Amino acid sequence: MISPQAALRDRLAQAFRTFIEPEYVIADAETQRPYECDGLSMYCELPLLVVLPGTVEQVQHVLRLCHQHRVPVVARGAGTGLCAGAMPSAEGVLLSMARFKHILDIDPLARTARLQPGVRNLAISEAAAPYGLYYGPDPSSQIACTIGGNVAENSGGVHCLKYGLTVHNLQKVELLTVEGDKLTLGCDGLDSQGPDLLALITGSEGLLGIITEVTVRLLPLPEQARVVLAGFDQVQQAGDAVGAVIAEGIIPAGLEMMDSHAIVAAEAFARAGYPTDAQALLLCELDGTAEEVEEYIARVEAIFQQQGASHIRVSQSEAERMLLWKGRKSAFPAVGRISPDYYCMDGTIPRGRLAEVLTEMQRMSAHYGLRVANVFHAGDGNLHPLILFDANVPGEFEKTEEFGGKILELCVAVGGCITGEHGVGIEKIRQMRVQFSDQELAQFHAIKAAFDALGTLNPGKGIPLLRHCQEYRSLDHREEH
Repeated sequence: MISPQAALRDRLAQAFRTFIEPEYVIADAETQRPYECDGLSMYCELPLLVVLPGTVEQVQHVLRLCHQHRVPVVARGAGTGLCAGAMPSAEGVLLSMARFKHILDIDPLARTARLQPGVRNLAISEAAAPYGLYYGPDPSSQIACTIGGNVAENSGGVHCLKYGLTVHNLQKVELLTVEGDKLTLGCDGLDSQGPDLLALITGSEGLLGIITEVTVRLLPLPEQARVVLAGFDQVQQAGDAVGAVIAEGIIPAGLEMMDSHAIVAAEAFARAGYPTDAQALLLCELDGTAEEVEEYIARVEAIFQQQGASHIRVSQSEAERMLLWKGRKSAFPAVGRISPDYYCMDGTIPRGRLAEVLTEMQRMSAHYGLRVANVFHAGDGNLHPLILFDANVPGEFEKTEEFGGKILELCVAVGGCITGEHGVGIEKIRQMRVQFSDQELAQFHAIKAAFDALGTLNPGKGIPLLRHCQEYRSLDHREEH
């Protein structure tokens, strides 16, 4: 006898195939397997169905049918997310926007690009380059991640210190509500009237609507950009150097930090010439006119020397600059060469507490008996600790997960927050109640209800479920009092 869930799956699949090509409606478990998780592969779930519509009208039909039957919908881009935000619902439809991959227009005079949500981040800058323009936010996964996912998670990147996160580089977003109705947030002008709903949708993790088109602002390519590399014998020195650069009134295009584990792994992978005997490494990019860059380089070199740098090197060509960044942007996969598994965290702290937090993380690392490789956006305090572990060892993932939670709690304790750009998803949902009060969480639920009264868009993600007796739904679906 067929189960009610299987019967619903078959009815929905049959309905979807009346307006979507049959090969883009995936019902069998084996073909669904690539969609069971995002980049955070520790949390997996097979969906009821996977659909890959190719037009906005098809997405509307999917949403209307799911809303009619109260079936959950989880939107998915390239699947590079790191918070289990695109993990499917077992009772719902996984809505992939992978076929929406066209650059619709580039306006060099207005310095904007109009894009479908499946356009890769790097492809935007590649298409804008002939006009002397580029797109500022550049996550490490930019070769694969898509602009729709960048909007959903408010992604940053190594150049977000000077040029901002996704929210600072958006002009307009078109999306569909849970009922399939079209909304346009923002406009073609520099500003729009009324509440800033464009900022609200940015970082909303698929909880409020399905993004179908994005208009981004483009920036002129700088006349020159060069990188100052500095190695330090102590992590404390590197942390202090970050604060000293900002205190001097210099805003680098990027200011990144790596610790010894990350340095060794990245150097073995990229051969960028990193000093592998250093305990910490800073990459400071200065851009602007040639005269400005020369002045800033001299000032930054002096600061690094004053802070005790043992190695200083300045890129002498564009190829060398790109090689230095290749090491940094390859650090996450490179760490996979020195550990069977790693768990990438994402918290943000005040810059002035950087050295203190890194020191405490070293103490916690010793307590848990787990190595930590630190790779992060030091200039804006966005940490990305990679906890190294072996999932084949019983209980080690649970210990790693607990350690990661403690890192996020530490971020909140020093005045920071639990995520800078990866999002909350499922991974950090327990830490939401560390950062926010019941009253604040209630406001989040009110916003969610205004867009999605039935709670069927990406359910169980982003906001812990606050019950009448103050119960919360935890990661393993048990109720915590």
